Amino acid sequence: MIVVMKKGADEAQIQAISERAAGWGLKAHVSAGAEVTVIGLIGEEAAAQGPALEMMPGVEKVMPVMKPYKRASTEFHPEKTVIKIPPARHGDRGLNIGGPGVVVMAGPCSVENRDMILSLGAFLKGTGAHMLRGGAFKPRTSPYAFQGLGVEGLRYLAEERSVVGLPVVTEVMDTRDVEMVSEFADVIQVGARNMQNFNLLKVLGRCRKPVMLKRGLASTLEELLMSAEYVMSEGNTEVILCERGIRTFEKFTRNTLDLSAVPVLKRESHLPVVVDPSHGVGHWDLVAPMAKAAVAAGADGLLLEVHPDPAKAVSDGPQSLTPKRFKELMGELELVARAVGRNLH
Repeated sequence: MIVVMKKGADEAQIQAISERAAGWGLKAHVSAGAEVTVIGLIGEEAAAQGPALEMMPGVEKVMPVMKPYKRASTEFHPEKTVIKIPPARHGDRGLNIGGPGVVVMAGPCSVENRDMILSLGAFLKGTGAHMLRGGAFKPRTSPYAFQGLGVEGLRYLAEERSVVGLPVVTEVMDTRDVEMVSEFADVIQVGARNMQNFNLLKVLGRCRKPVMLKRGLASTLEELLMSAEYVMSEGNTEVILCERGIRTFEKFTRNTLDLSAVPVLKRESHLPVVVDPSHGVGHWDLVAPMAKAAVAAGADGLLLEVHPDPAKAVSDGPQSLTPKRFKELMGELELVARAVGRNLH
């Protein structure tokens, strides 16, 4: 249920709606826009209270939310969500995910060693990247493949943040690790294989770090939004949606990168949308054109794999950009962003 307040409705009238909803056992979520305030009500009895709410002072109209993803929908929250990432070091600037800027998150698929993370992080920051992505815990198709450095990898990422100054994006796989990973990460990533790990999503909904939710290998966009709803229903509203390619019959690419997902998700939801072209195509020579296409399509950020020597990478070397190619791509992305009225932060 959505309560649309009249233009100029005062704080007392808005508070009265929230208090009345609480008395009915409903949860109220206030979204104050520049022109109008919308109050979303969640609960089994919400629809039955519509007539009573319409009679309250300051109410313009009451409407049902038709989408199954309530909190994630633009109906429930008309204003676009902007997630603020605090500066990694004192004196550095913070950044926003969502809004006019495009955020570039770059780094290796896996954290391999301390020296590589520190040196690559310094290069990426100098080239204009905004966040460092790197996996300490790696879900792999084969049980014999490299699974990540675990806690040691998290410590290297934390050292990079304090020394170099790039905020960190890293993945969590287990409910038991959420608290630990949240101490090291600025954004916690949920991989494609865990998109419908509902127990994990609920635990992440109770932590207070932004969550980047990757689309599952064969998941619909509605299923992605419903997974976001699991996180948001527990109280964490800072969710980032990530398109990373889906499994189709095509063999020339690792996955099929669904760039139509970007405008669809931005129409259906207020949450920021990020694209991962590296996993989407699986070949380094296709990453740059798809990254530029993602920005043109309206993506709020990119997730790019960069490795100092892709041929020796312990995971996903074929899709990783060299530092030289990444630097070239950053210049091209700036031009595309400007062409569509945006900018690289």
